[in-house]
Amino acid sequence: MQCAARCNAARPGVWRPASGRAALAEGFQESLPTVASLSISPRSTVADVASLLGKTLALDPGVTASLTRDTLLFGNLPELDSMAVATVLTALEDRFGILIDDDEVSGELFATVGALADFVVAKTAAKTGRGNGR
Repeated sequence: MQCAARCNAARPGVWRPASGRAALAEGFQESLPTVASLSISPRSTVADVASLLGKTLALDPGVTASLTRDTLLFGNLPELDSMAVATVLTALEDRFGILIDDDEVSGELFATVGALADFVVAKTAAKTGRGNGR
């Protein structure tokens, strides 16, 4: 407690939680959009997934801009290897507030941008109880 108070006094304008880790976690959670507040639609999700793939895989901006619902992923994007799959899954979980179980991951999931987006819409809808999300 005393350290946080000293740090705040010594560095004005730098926010530090007064009550330790719990306050930090609480402040972080408040700054994140909730799944219920996200506008989830199949069309916007395709764009969000394409953008996420571009950032996560460090794709050329032209490649990212060309990603559509029908764009093949495995075999088409050399950047998408087995290590990148884990990174993409983590990014999807973080962005959409979903949990992806190991048994849900398959080649079909990464067949196209649309398949990945449809999976995200279904997971989000199941989490928020909004049917199939369409």
